[in-house]
Amino acid sequence: MIAAWIAQKAIETGNFNVEVLDLGEINLPMMNEPHHPLMKKYEYEHTKQWSAKIEEAEAFIFVTAEYDYNYPAPLRNAIEYLASEWAYKAAGIVSYGGVSAGTRAANSLKADLVTMSIVPISQGVNFPMFAQFINDKEQFAPNEVSHKAAEAMLRELVRWTKGLKVVKENK
Repeated sequence: MIAAWIAQKAIETGNFNVEVLDLGEINLPMMNEPHHPLMKKYEYEHTKQWSAKIEEAEAFIFVTAEYDYNYPAPLRNAIEYLASEWAYKAAGIVSYGGVSAGTRAANSLKADLVTMSIVPISQGVNFPMFAQFINDKEQFAPNEVSHKAAEAMLRELVRWTKGLKVVKENK
């Protein structure tokens, strides 16, 4: 629900070609490549496909829940599968959870993204007590504050994506 909402917001800007990568559907096994990701000597088809998807992307929006004060293990696994494919790209974060709105997960994710040379932008979208945003028709219905936060994040994501193109050219 939340991923579909932010994807639609990104499409509406006219600045992004959007593809939602659902880790539940992709279903990467726990890291099983025999070589370090920096070598890009991938042996398994699932890694080659994942690498191609991430390589072609110019920016990311990570949508994450908070689980035990952190982001979920499948997301960390998906990030650690690769190395250079992530580098010099900007990322926004949309988090959700209980009273903390997933902000602890978002902060932990930001720290890990930096180690992959991803630039996490400071603007984000956070949903506290996220069930309150699901209406009686079981549809996601964010409030005006959430819409404004998403618009600000997307503007910054465009700005950083344009700037990082120069950095990527010189790597």
